[in-house]
Amino acid sequence: MVQYISELLNILTLISDIILIAVILLFLYEKFIIKTKSALGVKLRGIIKNNYFALGLLISLAATLGSLYYSDILGYEPCKLCWYQRIFIYPQVLLFFIAALKRDSRIAIYSIFLSLLGGIIASLHYYIQITNNNLFSCSVIGYSASCAQQFFLKYGYITIPMMAVTAFIILILFGIIKKNDI
Repeated sequence: MVQYISELLNILTLISDIILIAVILLFLYEKFIIKTKSALGVKLRGIIKNNYFALGLLISLAATLGSLYYSDILGYEPCKLCWYQRIFIYPQVLLFFIAALKRDSRIAIYSIFLSLLGGIIASLHYYIQITNNNLFSCSVIGYSASCAQQFFLKYGYITIPMMAVTAFIILILFGIIKKNDI
């Protein structure tokens, strides 16, 4: 069962990354090539806007449960950067839940801000893992693992920090669509 959950998380990350790249390319195509919104882009924006609270809650909850799964079930010790990333994803579950109940679109700006900070940390963490280049001291301290330690590498690029990068980028993109209609 444990192996299936890990593989599911890896596949969800892979699919999310493919969709994310396709959506970004679609928006760039609209902005710079056709200079208008396509029917597909309009439909996609509508789906995201109409389901923003549920999507945000689902993504933040999946990221939260995924991080807890890796640390509390598989026993992967979180490093300092993992803890910092958790600071920026965990509260979003509660924020999206409350915003969904109140239908409060102001959550978008909070989610963008938290996701931007978390995404920067996750990107730095990913860089450290992939290059094995410690830009700053992130060595083992007490209960914490080294930030350069890779517990796994799937499909040639997916690590735990890449899963976080994906979640944060999706939350940023969805928040921008909800707020500004890109």
